[in-house]
Amino acid sequence: MSTQGPESVRTDSRSVRPEPVEGRDGAWPGLRQAQPERVGSDQPARLLPPLLAALRAGRGFAHKRDIARVMQALDGDAPAAMGEPTVMPTYASTNVPNGDDCAVLPLPGGGHQLLAIEGLMPDFVQQQPWFAGYSAVMVNLSDVAAMGGRPTAVVDALWSADEATTAEMLRGMRAACAQYGVPLVGGHTNLRSASAQLAVAVLGRAERLISSFAARPGDRLLVATDLRGAWQGDAPFWNASTAAPAARLQADLALLPQLAETGLVDAGKDISMAGVLGTLLMLLECSGCGARVELDRLPCPTRAQGGPDWHEQGDEAQARRLRWLSTFPSFGFVLAVRPALAADVQARFSEHGIACADIGEVQAGTRLDVALGAEQACLWDLAASAFILGGPATSATVPTSASASARAPALVESAKAGHHA
Repeated sequence: MSTQGPESVRTDSRSVRPEPVEGRDGAWPGLRQAQPERVGSDQPARLLPPLLAALRAGRGFAHKRDIARVMQALDGDAPAAMGEPTVMPTYASTNVPNGDDCAVLPLPGGGHQLLAIEGLMPDFVQQQPWFAGYSAVMVNLSDVAAMGGRPTAVVDALWSADEATTAEMLRGMRAACAQYGVPLVGGHTNLRSASAQLAVAVLGRAERLISSFAARPGDRLLVATDLRGAWQGDAPFWNASTAAPAARLQADLALLPQLAETGLVDAGKDISMAGVLGTLLMLLECSGCGARVELDRLPCPTRAQGGPDWHEQGDEAQARRLRWLSTFPSFGFVLAVRPALAADVQARFSEHGIACADIGEVQAGTRLDVALGAEQACLWDLAASAFILGGPATSATVPTSASASARAPALVESAKAGHHA
């Protein structure tokens, strides 16, 4: 996203190395809350309520909600400190509201310049410097592709206290740039820092945009995920990138701008550490819509790969479901597609060997309803509690007043008014 809070999911080391839940070594956040809900010895446990509660209580959702605080300040809604000027709303100069995966600047000759940036937490950089360097480049490239763009160049800001960590960070960044065919053209360096830190920015260009603000009621919801990978250790990160052929990675990422330029896709986001449902929720909030999805239609790894069985009972099965729903895949996108175009979009991904499933429909309203077999539950109602477009982040389990999301309709209309035809 173009406006990420200080603890935004992508900027948090725990997006690839979550801290264990107390008493459960190697567990991922929210595992304890995800145990099936017992309803009686003669009836199967209800799977959805505790699963959705664990997602709402998880770190991924919490950190995405922090974005609202920064967006509020940047859009000029926060009370100015004494002597400070009023901040001009960012969309006044970009014609695209905050909430998308990149900042968007219209180019005089047509098209759009894109700018994405990600910062990583020091503990992740210190513990996995090579993978931190690689990931910092990769997630930015995904953001550019998510908006229908092609990357142009990479820059970094690097702080380190020792040569070994510095060398590994640089090796990781260079490896990602080589894999994806994007030059690393410069940056900022401080090798006398007290700790290791890393931020990376990517410049790109889009001829036609894919936007978080363009989904419409009636759109089919498609989820595309590259399943030709493996788990990155115990973390909720699906790695289909580091060992993949470079030519394939580049062709796969180029598919998104191709879909935009041919008019097949104009609404979507890349899947972040809020997971596939959290990412969908951001898309819906920006577009001013609701949705209903079928959980067991999601593309996922096989059971042998550690993937979920959507209907199996038991704590271990529930933990696998939660892990996949919390996962940040190296290649993963949620797209809202006009019904007549959905089959064509799915076929394009299939030609690349990428799983793409129709999981549901965008609807009028404010609820994200999730179905699993005979069960159905509401993950979130944006009328009761905003997610990233409202005021300061509050507990997802205690809905705030509808005023928190009162700004969303105006932002949506502003975006659609300036969106490409």
